[in-house]
Formats: sequence, C-alpha cells, structure tokens
Amino acid sequence: MRHAIDLDALGPQGEPMAAAIESCVHCGFCLPTCPTYVTMGEEMDSPRGRIVLMKEVLEGGLELEAALPHVDACLGCQACETACPSGVAYGELITPFRAYAEERRERAPLERARRALLLRTLSHPRRLRAAARLGRLARPLRRVLPAALAAPLELLPERLPSARPLPALHPAQGERRARVALLAGCAQQALDPDIGWATLRVLARNGVETAIPPAQGCCGSLALHAGVAGQARSLARRTLAAFPDDVDAIVVNAAGCGSGMREYGLLFAAEPEAEAAARLAARVVDVSAFLAELGLREAPPPLARPTAIAYQDACHLAHAQRVRAQPRELLRAIGNVTLVEPAEWELCCGSAGIYNAERPQTAAQLGERKARNLLAAGADVVASANIGCLTQVRTHLRALGADVPVLHVVQALDRAYAQIPLH
Repeated sequence: MRHAIDLDALGPQGEPMAAAIESCVHCGFCLPTCPTYVTMGEEMDSPRGRIVLMKEVLEGGLELEAALPHVDACLGCQACETACPSGVAYGELITPFRAYAEERRERAPLERARRALLLRTLSHPRRLRAAARLGRLARPLRRVLPAALAAPLELLPERLPSARPLPALHPAQGERRARVALLAGCAQQALDPDIGWATLRVLARNGVETAIPPAQGCCGSLALHAGVAGQARSLARRTLAAFPDDVDAIVVNAAGCGSGMREYGLLFAAEPEAEAAARLAARVVDVSAFLAELGLREAPPPLARPTAIAYQDACHLAHAQRVRAQPRELLRAIGNVTLVEPAEWELCCGSAGIYNAERPQTAAQLGERKARNLLAAGADVVASANIGCLTQVRTHLRALGADVPVLHVVQALDRAYAQIPLH
C-alpha cells in the first residue's frame, strides 16, 4: 500500500511502521483470525481496516480521535501476522502507533489516573497483592459497580496464594547442561507464584542452573503494549542493567513479557542503549522453546490415569514469537497424556495485557468463547504459557461452572515429574 508519511517526523520507529503499511495488499486473510472482526464484524475493526486508519492519521488526512475507537479495540494479539501471506509486521505498526497516539490524545483525568494506577499496580507484585486483597473485599459489590471497576474484580482468584519469593540462584541437578537467567515476572508472582518455582524445578531436573537477578523489576512489556513508551523504557532500562551476560539464555515463562523483551530493539532504536537492548532481545527465549531445544534429560513418568490436555495458545507466544510446536512437544512427553486441540486456536482469549480491564465487554465475549471451545475439545486439563491467559481462561471456565484445572506448561511437567495428578 502506497503512503505519503513523513518518516522523519516519526523518528526511528517511522521506517518499520511504514514498512508494515507498504506490505499490506488488503487480501483479507487476516479477517477470520482477528478477534475483533470476528466479534464485531466491522471492516474498521479488522487489521487491514486499522492499517488504513493509521496510515491516514500519519499522513495527516484523518484526525487521530476518529481512528482511536477502532485502534483502541485492537487486542494487539498479532494473529493477523500468522495469517498474513505478505508478511505484514503488524506488531511493528500498532505498538509504536499506540505510543504516538498516547502522546497526542486527550483522556479524561479520571480515566488517565485509573490507567496509570492499573499499570503501576500490575507491574509491582507487592502492590498487586495489596490491591487484590482489597479487591476481594469489594467483590460482593461487583454487580453494582461500573464495568471498568467490576472487570478486574471478576479476574481475582478465589484464594490469593502466599508470597513465595524466588532465590537468587537455583542449582542444576546432576551434571550442569546450561546456565540461564530467569525473568521472575510481576503479576505472576502475586497471582500464581508456583509457576516460577515449577520453572526452577523443571529446569533443575534437566540440568539447568538458573540465576534470578535480584535487581530486576517489571520488564516494561505491559506499558509497552499499552502505548506508554516512556514508562516502558524506564522499566526496560532496569531490566537491561539487571541481567548478566554470562548466561546461555534469558528464560521467560510469561509470553507477553517474552514478546515485549524481544521488542527492545525497536523500543530503544536510536537510544544510547540500542546495542545492549538488541543483544538482550536476541537472548530472550520462552521456557518451552528453551527446554524443547535443549531436550528433556528424562521424560516425566506416566500419569496414573489417562488425561486429555488442551493447550491454549498464548497469542504473544504463538503469533508474536512463532512458538507453537514446543509447548505441545513437552506436554506430549508426559506419559498417559492425550493432547486435544480446541477450535479457533488462533483467536485471543481476551486478556491482552490490560485489555480485559479497559474493554471488559469484548474481553468477556472472547473469554467465554475460548472457554467453550476448550470444553468442547474434551479437556480434563487446560495448559497455557501466560499468566494473563491462565487467569482469563480460569475465570471464564469458572463462570460456566466447569471445574477444569488450568496450569502453566511447566506446572504440568513439574507435577508429572513429582507424580502428582493433574486433575
């Protein structure tokens, strides 16, 4: 698609943004994979429709405020990239466009404050734990609260787990095969700290020594994908300083975080940290991809009873990082497991960072649709690779009255190694 965008005015992000626009040929292969087009049925709520809108805004032919309702509705799932035969790098357009828009748009003071509070709470485990405790007290009122306030309450777990801080170092069992650094995560530490510990145990069983840099904080991915680039860079700088160079990989067990860290090169383009950011981004790998490439030293013992596991693809792993086969390979390594495939695997579950708090109605539609597809697949257990997806799916399975365990892939492996039933 031809354009007349002033690239110099956009800075270092201008070229990749323009390249995404130029690549789009309006073929429509993205339409059936786009969650908002599928649910809303409007051309402007599809990837190709949004590309036209963003192009016209950047050219100066359309007011930003006219495009924002449709751009804001995008989950940023990048399913369109998986479907696209022309190789449109939609993520390299939507993320910097959101940052461009955020600097220029007008938000009501209350909305701006609520959004800032949300980002600063979710990115800090202690704050999130405190907020979750308060939220649990407010849950009985959720039926009478505005949707924007009630939505986060619906996502809270029935029971908030105790805090379980990770150590600075977790040794390998037996001969060491690799040494990695682990991103501890933010919301994950508060909502499901067992994921971090399961990751350490599974890596150790397979000969991997894991360092957990104590100085790390939020990686900035949540703010990055929400268009708050300044906050994202500030948090990412701390991440760059915290992680060592003397490791084989930087392992991540939350798909959204891994995706964001792999975008550091674009985030820091033309910044003093550009080279360091690109080096770190190149070493970031999801735990499932790392284990699949390394190879399990020993397969977990078979489960005591046959178990059907439905793997729910986290968008920022399947679409943004192109990792689909590896989690399935690891789950199939567990004896007595049958992997079942849900319909519409490519559709987002509706979590998408802070999307389910900002646009709860669309998120709920997608969450229920995902939960019904998982149940229709005949799953005894659901596995995924992102804390947002796990929380969203668990919430909507519970709403349908389904008592189906929802586990991270490493939790399924960890329990199988320990001979603990998955359901």
